[in-house]
Amino acid sequence: MAGAPTLEVLPDAAAVARRAAELFLRDGRDAVGARGSFAVTLSGGSTPRALYLLLADEPYVSSVPWSRVRVFWGDERCVAPGDAASNYRLAQETFLNTVPLPPTRVHRLRGEAADPEQAAREYEALLRAQAREAGTVPGGVPRMDLILLGMGADGHTASLFPYRQTLRETRRLVVVDDIPGVGRRLTVTLPLLKSARHIVFAAVGQEKAAAVAEVLQGPWDPRRLPAQGVVPRFGRLTWLIDRAAAECLQPRV
Repeated sequence: MAGAPTLEVLPDAAAVARRAAELFLRDGRDAVGARGSFAVTLSGGSTPRALYLLLADEPYVSSVPWSRVRVFWGDERCVAPGDAASNYRLAQETFLNTVPLPPTRVHRLRGEAADPEQAAREYEALLRAQAREAGTVPGGVPRMDLILLGMGADGHTASLFPYRQTLRETRRLVVVDDIPGVGRRLTVTLPLLKSARHIVFAAVGQEKAAAVAEVLQGPWDPRRLPAQGVVPRFGRLTWLIDRAAAECLQPRV
């Protein structure tokens, strides 16, 4: 079973990005050495941009075993892939267009699909097929080698928002949710997240400080704080935060 999460408090957002890039490289090499392939699930939002730009530069662009990497996404807005709000577009513009990653190993969520439910089912089938390379946990859920996650100031992660029915999902791996005030999203569910070998949360900035403290040190309430419910069943959990995001944490005695 998984042990306690690892918390790393780093000087600033740039240091968080550098540490995330180091973990990306390490996990990639370990996965390729053990299984011949590295399955990574990307996040959207503003925090991962700095990480992605690092991956497109040295030493990572020539050190990551890109030909063995498979890229997936944890969530996507229901927009076209070229839309400014698209998580796929963010990754494409910042590093996928630069690194030597075969296009056939890039698996995006079809946010533009006329039938988002069908797009969710297709992506789940794709994830389950990935199990041939990545293996599964008991129950048959495929294992991602690395899942990168961010967190909103409300405690949401991927597109799993507070008090939504998606948090109760136990069988489906990808669902659609039409979130009031946010819009329609495709998102992976907790069963997939909790089956990963390694989950890395990155949170930076003072606006995330209260949520970080509640998730890491507050009462157990994953319906209100979805990020709190992301506890790997058989893997590792790492939190990378900067000093500003750590402001509300209480010192351990």
